Amino acid sequence: MEGHWSLGSIVESEVVMIYGVFFANPFFNSPTSLIIFAIIAFLLFGSRLPSVMRSLGRSVVEFKKGVAGIEDDIDEAVRSADKEVKAKKEESDV
Repeated sequence: MEGHWSLGSIVESEVVMIYGVFFANPFFNSPTSLIIFAIIAFLLFGSRLPSVMRSLGRSVVEFKKGVAGIEDDIDEAVRSADKEVKAKKEESDV
């Protein structure tokens, strides 16, 4: 549908924007800088890094589920409003 937007498309565009800002940064333009970033992350989080990343992944999944639930609620509200409008229009046509 052209011109159709949804909450998911807004969230996806925000993620793309954040991704672009992160990787368009001059600091992160080479493999060496990414290795330095990984070393710093390892020093900060140490042995907790795998559990931190796992928790981050779970958080992202839960966020996506929440967004999908909100989208479903909005779509259902729009569908029910459309049904009501059609029903009123049919009543007025009769």
